[in-house]
Amino acid sequence: MIKAAITALAGYLPNNIVTNFDLEKMIDTTDEWITSRTGIKQRHIENDPKKATSDMAVEAVNLLLKKRGITASEIDLLICGTVTPDMVFPSTSNLICAKIGATNAWGFDLSAACSGFIYSLATGSQFIETGRYKKVVIVGADMMSRIIDYSDRTTCVIFGDGCGAVLLEPTTEDVGIKDFILHADGNGVTHLHMKAGGSLNPASMDTVTNKMHYVYQEGQSVFKHAVYNMAEVSAKIMERNNLTAKDVTWLAAHQANKRIIDATASRMGLGAEKVMMNIERYGNTTSGTIPLLLWDYEKQLKKGDTLILSGFGGGFTWGAVYIKWAYDGASL
Repeated sequence: MIKAAITALAGYLPNNIVTNFDLEKMIDTTDEWITSRTGIKQRHIENDPKKATSDMAVEAVNLLLKKRGITASEIDLLICGTVTPDMVFPSTSNLICAKIGATNAWGFDLSAACSGFIYSLATGSQFIETGRYKKVVIVGADMMSRIIDYSDRTTCVIFGDGCGAVLLEPTTEDVGIKDFILHADGNGVTHLHMKAGGSLNPASMDTVTNKMHYVYQEGQSVFKHAVYNMAEVSAKIMERNNLTAKDVTWLAAHQANKRIIDATASRMGLGAEKVMMNIERYGNTTSGTIPLLLWDYEKQLKKGDTLILSGFGGGFTWGAVYIKWAYDGASL
């Protein structure tokens, strides 16, 4: 039986770093306040106005191809999870393919907010499992700084810019993507959304003046839903696959808030030593968080490791993916 396995991964972060102390000079906040509530100490922010989400993705995908020793022309399909596309159309995936020379690939964007990567990973795995495609690239990329109001201390302290990418290839070994559970509840729109820019409220002088093109978030409501749903779906996928805490090597959870990650790990019965964490350095990069986690921890991953990927995003969207890791990262 053919399964989709991650055979390579890479990431990219803009060079410019904004620390909590930098934010103290911009808004009414403190390093202690941000750290105690989120776990974030700094975030990468793209300060070149000519750069867009696709440019971050190009850096990540080119590194991915180099590591795997393949060319862009070998890619069959590229899926980009993002809520900060370069443009409304064409899709960011198409722009990435054009920029890297993936002339034989087709692709599309998938919008699921912070669940964008796991939604895209689950979707891409299906194209591998059918036997139709051999090389599928999954990108999680968001330039959140372009839709954040830096006078709003409730949101600007949370988000950063970044991108991660993985390559999916077929395998008949007992590795790869074993299972996934995905959920959505559009009623969550009340608590987390961007008010303007779509067909409901197209751009106008009024929408710009009233700051309707920025992320709107009701923090407490989102926090409560995220804690419950990320924890429950992670526990559910373990139960469905007869996994105990001893069986799980790593939890790779969406990096939105350290307290949410800790609650998810607790529900799964996992100690801190099994929890991937880089939120203190990158903040919430939306679709980029999980692939960037895998990139950071790659050298610690061993073939056969059991990973649970878990995410929650605006919309609401949430889910978990169960993976058996396919290669020894330390050998790279």
